[in-house]
Amino acid sequence: MIDVRAPLEFERGAFPNAVNLPLLFDAERHEVGKKFKNSGKDAAIKLGNELVDGESKQERLSNWQKFLQENPSAAVYCFRGGLRSQTVQQWLADLDIDTPLVEGGYKALRRYLINTIEATRQSSQFMIIGGKTGSAKTHLLNALDFSIDLEGLANHRGSAFGRRIQGQPSQIDFENQLAIALLKLPFENAQQLFLEDESRSIGSVSIPKEFHDKMAASPIAMLEESLEARVETIYKDYIYSNFQDFQNDDANAAQANFSEFLLGSLQRIQRRLGGEKFAELHATMKRALTHNDPAESEALHRQWIERLLCDYYDPMYEYQMNKKLERVIYRGSREEFLAWASHINKHA
Repeated sequence: MIDVRAPLEFERGAFPNAVNLPLLFDAERHEVGKKFKNSGKDAAIKLGNELVDGESKQERLSNWQKFLQENPSAAVYCFRGGLRSQTVQQWLADLDIDTPLVEGGYKALRRYLINTIEATRQSSQFMIIGGKTGSAKTHLLNALDFSIDLEGLANHRGSAFGRRIQGQPSQIDFENQLAIALLKLPFENAQQLFLEDESRSIGSVSIPKEFHDKMAASPIAMLEESLEARVETIYKDYIYSNFQDFQNDDANAAQANFSEFLLGSLQRIQRRLGGEKFAELHATMKRALTHNDPAESEALHRQWIERLLCDYYDPMYEYQMNKKLERVIYRGSREEFLAWASHINKHA
């Protein structure tokens, strides 16, 4: 889709696979808006035609043409499907290029997606996947046919160490992606939707309140893994995989940036750890990050990970789970869980 709204509007929220090729840039939109408010629609249209004329008009037409050549089935939208998208459609029609409009524009699409989230909440049964930190709940979730990876959509692993180098979507973009993921699920074959046990906030974005309220009242299936397996998962996801992300972003600065990220993440939970425990973990983490021997560095990383799980995350999780025990309906390993999940969806 071609989103012809101004860049500022696009940054606040858009749709996957939409490209922002604006009719009016931010300053131009501001001027046209003032003219509309003070002098009416005709005066605003006249000013818009004056601002986008000659070379600026040709440049924008060229951008739209190029995108449509590469994406011939693309449609155009503005905020309400009104003047801006109609103007772009007419300018392209003058060049014998027929381009459909999204009826109702961004506002209508956004409303449709919000309604999709609400409809799923009302019509589907939720099954929440619980388990201690490092149980590979997200990996299990992605192996299930009827599941939504909320942390994946939020681009955040949901803990003090969960930030990803690519950054998070806006709140609106997160909600739009959630709705689109729900639309893609084949609910005619199963009504059981698997979701990971999450607090409402995942980094800087929040799960829609009514959706999360239903999650908080739904049955829980517990994934149970050994401490050794959980340390392995944490090492692979938070150390090895994250370091690869930093290397891909800037190989020369990867070690420094990764060290800053890891030590900064530990710093964020310093008060909850307590001074002595924080100092021990910080020292071990720093040695792991600076050791010249890769094997010794890995062993040191696994050492602080195990301590952090046993002394911090596990007690915190057990305290929270004690409040939810009446909702737990299943416990099992990954292999047992996959067989059980397949069975209950066949009989949903």
